[in-house]
Amino acid sequence: MSVDRRSVLRGAAVGAAGVGFTTVGAVPTLAQAAPASHPGRTPFPQNKPFPPLLDDPKGILALPAGFKYKIVTQAGETKLKSGHPTPTLHDGTAVFSTGHGRYQLIQNHEVGSNNALGVPQIPGTVYDTGVGAAGGCTVIDVDKDGTNRGEWVGISGTLTNCAGGPTPWGTWMTCEETENKANGTTRLKDHGYVFEVWGDGKTAHPVPLKALGRYAHEALAIDQERTHIYLSEDASGPNGTFYRWSAPRGYKLGPRSWQDLQNKDFGTLEALAILGDDGKPIPDVAYLTSAQLLRPFRVAWVPVPDRDGATTSVRKQFTDGQITRGKKFEGVFGTKEGVYVVNSYAESGTSDLPADAVPHDGMVWFYSYDAKTIQLVTYFPDNAAADLGADAKYDDYNFDSPDNVTVTPWGSLVLAEDGNASSHVLSATPGGPTYAIARNMLNDSEFTGPSFSADGKVLFVNIQTPGITLAITGPWREYLG
Repeated sequence: MSVDRRSVLRGAAVGAAGVGFTTVGAVPTLAQAAPASHPGRTPFPQNKPFPPLLDDPKGILALPAGFKYKIVTQAGETKLKSGHPTPTLHDGTAVFSTGHGRYQLIQNHEVGSNNALGVPQIPGTVYDTGVGAAGGCTVIDVDKDGTNRGEWVGISGTLTNCAGGPTPWGTWMTCEETENKANGTTRLKDHGYVFEVWGDGKTAHPVPLKALGRYAHEALAIDQERTHIYLSEDASGPNGTFYRWSAPRGYKLGPRSWQDLQNKDFGTLEALAILGDDGKPIPDVAYLTSAQLLRPFRVAWVPVPDRDGATTSVRKQFTDGQITRGKKFEGVFGTKEGVYVVNSYAESGTSDLPADAVPHDGMVWFYSYDAKTIQLVTYFPDNAAADLGADAKYDDYNFDSPDNVTVTPWGSLVLAEDGNASSHVLSATPGGPTYAIARNMLNDSEFTGPSFSADGKVLFVNIQTPGITLAITGPWREYLG
């Protein structure tokens, strides 16, 4: 998630045996899988335009009139219950209601090595003692107005904890965005796994869920039936992809599933292939553009040969044309009907974009569980001038590089930008308009971890660097309801 995109733009970045296809969905009717063409008749909710953003006299967060923010935690400034300072590099975050108008946040810290502001290794929470105070998760108790009532460690001894996803039973699955293996000194164990995190900080089981694969994980979502987990991969050379883990027949995921998911052979792990009209996989998502907005595409799920990547990275086990790759598969969020997944960008002049594909500044996809199709629902066209030059003249209309995604209590989307120039928090209607609802005035750091309280009263979001968690309140229902 933390990528210096300007360095990518100014200096261009530089297979295994075949496997078969499984689970090809039948072509749905347009009524089943795509919105009708008449205005006001789409199945996706419509949002109301937000008022213009007003600059913050404190120079932290520009918001529309009627909205306000409160700082919940700040790296190096607020304290954990253990006395350690709040760790840095806030990232993926989930919010859970704890009753009596209070919430609990479980939050990632995307720290990749021992750091003075890394997550301290608290006994009972540690996966790998060799990495020192590095990545992990903290847990924060918060009042309805954003007041911090205590923060502690949920898991430590992990690396580059990027995003993840909440479980239906009230825990958090945190994802390591790395493929680093044990080296006997600074890493005593392999990394690149998903871990489950409990909010009390006492019943932690810091074990890797090897069934979900070892690769540069970004985020995930569990379906409503508790039989599938959808996972994104943020990797390059070659690009990563989108995965689906499927439970064995008759199995339902639940609070004790971590015991089964430790087994790397439990269930099946498959990679996404978006199928073109000829029935063959489209090699990269960047071959599709806004011309295909809301069009449903059939998919295939291709089995992963070695999900632990013992000798070959998972994404490198597929030959060209077997699966659909994409630059920066990022945020994932599930609903009752399907799952959203984001591609942040794909720049021309890099090896991560096929020569005949189309550069873009962001894509949001929706995979339908029932129709077994995937649709492009939001598309940001490439704006090379804004990417390489000064801030856009019309700053709050120029959006790029969506990253984390969440679904509001009213069904619309909130996206966090990780791009160039100003970073925004965005309100987006699938197939419709996008509006700025906040702008980072502090620095050019990305926003991360947007997460709404279930009652719709508070949007929590982070400025990743230096590491600030913000609680934003205001008339959300008026604009998103």
